[in-house]
Amino acid sequence: MATTTEQRGAKFELDPGKAPRRDVVTDIITQPLHTISLLVRNKPGVLVRVSLVFSRRGYNMESLVVSPAISVPGIDAAPGEFARMTITCSGDTDALEQVIKQLENLIDVVRAIDHTGHSVIESEFVLVKLKADLKNRAEILQIAENFKAKVVDFSIDSMILRCVGETDKIDAFVGLLKPFGITELVRSGKILMARGLDET
Repeated sequence: MATTTEQRGAKFELDPGKAPRRDVVTDIITQPLHTISLLVRNKPGVLVRVSLVFSRRGYNMESLVVSPAISVPGIDAAPGEFARMTITCSGDTDALEQVIKQLENLIDVVRAIDHTGHSVIESEFVLVKLKADLKNRAEILQIAENFKAKVVDFSIDSMILRCVGETDKIDAFVGLLKPFGITELVRSGKILMARGLDET
């Protein structure tokens, strides 16, 4: 059977999850987001070198999460020797192939995987502080209950909610709270893990 070679960028454009998106806080329309997982040596300067690869190609890092790698299959490593970076970025889809190749060529990067279109478990964490007087408090609590969010701080005129879930869920949660007057918002950035025995 004959096979055809297809550019990676073309596949991204066909991915239904990669349409341009509107930021729920700023209302700015951004390019499709891609999530890249890096396994790196836990050394000073690695983050700077990784960031330079993205900036040279015109990719903007939307979020970056770094955590210790508990185990590395096939590598005999001491505890704390490796770390995992999960990067959510936006930019020209055609340049992403080159970004990943350049990341893999960095001396302290063990592997780089783009998880766009892959079967993964993803999660994100958000803290939202908003004005909450007696008139709108019941409505805010109802939204929080529907999204399984927790109230972590409560005062006469304000409230802080904590919500965990996929990016779309967090976007919807923040979008519903926006009319009540969000005064501060902090998001953790996306973390993910490949399903089954696939490598993350």
